[in-house]
Amino acid sequence: MGSRQEPISRFIRASDGLRLHALDYPAAAASGRPPVVCLPGLARSADDFDPIARALQEDGRRVLALDYRGRGRSDWDTDWRRYDFDVEQQDISAQLADARVAQAVFIGTSRGGLHTMRIAARRPGVVLAAVLNDIGPKIEHAGLLRIKRYVGKLPPIPSMREAIALMRMTAGVDFSSVSAQEWEAYARLTFVEKDGKVLLRYDPELSHTLDSIKPDVAPEEHWDDFAALTGVPILAVRGANSDILSPEVFDEMARRAPRLEQVLVEGQGHAPLLLDQPTISRIAAFVRTCP
Repeated sequence: MGSRQEPISRFIRASDGLRLHALDYPAAAASGRPPVVCLPGLARSADDFDPIARALQEDGRRVLALDYRGRGRSDWDTDWRRYDFDVEQQDISAQLADARVAQAVFIGTSRGGLHTMRIAARRPGVVLAAVLNDIGPKIEHAGLLRIKRYVGKLPPIPSMREAIALMRMTAGVDFSSVSAQEWEAYARLTFVEKDGKVLLRYDPELSHTLDSIKPDVAPEEHWDDFAALTGVPILAVRGANSDILSPEVFDEMARRAPRLEQVLVEGQGHAPLLLDQPTISRIAAFVRTCP
């Protein structure tokens, strides 16, 4: 196996001129295997996938982890209405084309899993296999309402130390298995210290994408998009304490997709952080068996 190479940042211009960012992890050795594309959650970034990307890199896989517009190192949009699925799908297609990725194994956390289903439905043959991290075709209403309460909202935080403490206090019950070291790592993936302030690593205007989520309006379901994935290998990951992916939907996905494998991450909620070695190893083992 060759020596591991550090990821490089790829920047391209979207069709409307916005600058988009991705992390490109070269394979540690030539393998001829298709690359892995990582798509983050709603308010997350490419950096979430660094531990799993490095593990896959050692297995001879190139990994491309994307920042959607308004997140990570991608530019913020002046119009929050362009933080929608259709525009993001165009961005993803442009980033894949720039990286010369025609087919790949996809790892999608939450929103990234919905994007993976949509790509499979609209661009047959692009998705060779999929890891869906705590997301399914039916999203639990209560979980969406909870997410709506915090996305884009941040009280004044004087230091990263306080940010870490805040995350542990607000999410510690659902993420009881997360170590102190993992909490610190996750906080540094969530916030950035700048000019003496702790800031979000995404555009707070992203919160408006959840304006349509209301107590009396059921969320849209995505079973038709999921059906497009059922012909390829799927690894479905669920946090045991998830309020987004229910056990019933988790099992229904397995019933409809005979090639689907299930993984339950104990002591974590929505969405598993992909920082613990057992989960990383299980995903790496699955990807190893993919085309």
